[in-house]
Amino acid sequence: MRKAMDIHGSSFSSFRSYLNALRDTPRRLARRAGSVSTTFEETSRVRFHYGGNMRKTLRWYDLICFGVGGMVGAGVFVTTGTASHDKAGPAVVLSYAIAGFCALLSAFCYTEFSVHMPVAGGAFSYIRVTFGEFMAFLTGANLIMDYVFSNAAVARSFTTYLGTAIGVSAESKWRITISSLPKGFNEIDFIAVLVISILTVIICYSTRESSVLNMLLTALHILFIMFVIIMGFWRGDSNNFTKPSDPSHPSGFFPFGATGVFNGAALVYLSYIGYDAVSTLAEEVKNPATDIPIGVSGSVILVTILYCLMATSMSMLLPYDLIKPDAPFSGAFVGKSNRWNWVSNVIGVGASFGILTSLLVALLGQARYLCVIGRSHIVPVWFAKVHPKTSTPVNASVFLGIFTAAIALFTELDVLLNLVSIGTLFVFYMVANAVIYRRYVSAETTSGWPTLSFLLCFSCTSIIFTLLWWLLSAGKPKVFMLAACSMVAIGLVVVFNYSVPQVRKPDFWGVPLMPWIPSVSIFLNIFLLGNLDGPSYARFGFFSALAVVVYVVYSVHASFDAEEEGILSRKNDEMMKEPIELEDLSLKVQKESILFA
Repeated sequence: MRKAMDIHGSSFSSFRSYLNALRDTPRRLARRAGSVSTTFEETSRVRFHYGGNMRKTLRWYDLICFGVGGMVGAGVFVTTGTASHDKAGPAVVLSYAIAGFCALLSAFCYTEFSVHMPVAGGAFSYIRVTFGEFMAFLTGANLIMDYVFSNAAVARSFTTYLGTAIGVSAESKWRITISSLPKGFNEIDFIAVLVISILTVIICYSTRESSVLNMLLTALHILFIMFVIIMGFWRGDSNNFTKPSDPSHPSGFFPFGATGVFNGAALVYLSYIGYDAVSTLAEEVKNPATDIPIGVSGSVILVTILYCLMATSMSMLLPYDLIKPDAPFSGAFVGKSNRWNWVSNVIGVGASFGILTSLLVALLGQARYLCVIGRSHIVPVWFAKVHPKTSTPVNASVFLGIFTAAIALFTELDVLLNLVSIGTLFVFYMVANAVIYRRYVSAETTSGWPTLSFLLCFSCTSIIFTLLWWLLSAGKPKVFMLAACSMVAIGLVVVFNYSVPQVRKPDFWGVPLMPWIPSVSIFLNIFLLGNLDGPSYARFGFFSALAVVVYVVYSVHASFDAEEEGILSRKNDEMMKEPIELEDLSLKVQKESILFA
């Protein structure tokens, strides 16, 4: 077999070759866009071309700390205030509990895939083995862009919170304003660049050392969170759960009703995003079958408990109508008396640690996504190289670190209420669909149309429910129409569950109550997508269109060349005779590794 082709392969060896490739684009799209990978190919075959395995050094407690560190960032210090003041009132505690339950359902879907297929590609690999190369590239490209932009914003917010911690205005003291640049791009932040650069060096050096640093920062952050919780229970008043400061405002524990609780859950759910990055570390876990379920689910449960305690503490400190939406915890102490203003500085320190941990986990995740996308040849394979000494994806880490730092240097981004954009929720939606499709469809024995029809109908019903929820005014007609949509959705799941048998049973760990839990996850992600603003959809449309262009002019030709060279296999709806056998082989290898672990 000849050497694996990269950017200098046959389609790109000369300008004439590239023009010939472009003329052949329709045939290549038909051949590659729907091609699916196999578990064996993802876990063993392809990655050995680019430096072999990443070093397996992580255990369940590492994953829990990565999950907690990735989720508990600066967002909780802001989303709680808005959710309580404008959406749910004191019942924001229940909003966090509902959002945590939703996050756990979505985490179950990720866990089944990452246990069955412990690779660094996360959602990209899961969708590639289910819905094919093009959908995987589309979701992976949007997810990486979300990571880059949100990481840049998080790094800039670190400068702001660090200034708050030591009583300095970051905008006036630490950022350099260049009047010749347009507003929003004219404040240069060198501290953000420095933080990203240091963390990038750390994640390039070793995942084990990154885990140790994350554990230390997470422990410090949790100490500050416990301080906030204790201060709330100590200085708070339980009467604030039911009595607003202004008697004219709605009173009681549910001042905005059940609708307000669910609206608050839609907002605070964004504070749970981060567990998906843990799935990209599956390739570096010693015992995926036991460590990943404990690590992912355990981190979501722990964070839910912390968030509920924080929300309870905040609700005791102030009546909901006095809570500052942009600074709920620090604002609760500022102005009470001068002797309590120091608490605001302590909260700034805690938020700074939280930002560092969430940034560290996100930088780890985005590099591993790009590494595995490189293995599939739909981006240059240079990104897929794993360094032989550090066993980390150095090329992908450095490239994305520089890209993120360049954006953080001058671009002002709103991180506090937009930690996750439409792209991330879209990926969660796709993973939930993928876990159902993979359980119920095998091209060699069953048709995929019954399952696809169910997924399409259920998604359409969820979209109608979401539109009715957000667009109709309160009243009996709204309740009736929402109830009708709910009955239709439940009926669809019941009919599908009894009419379509499962063709795959997980050997290690699987989502329980299939297909109910993934279906609920599909509904919730669509419901949350309905809570996003117009600019988020515009950005998603722009980057999706850009991803399609890149796929057509580069990616499909590079992967076609790799297929011709035997690096990638071709499997679509007409050619899927071997996946089950290859998956059985990979599962056998996993079982043997568990026995000798």
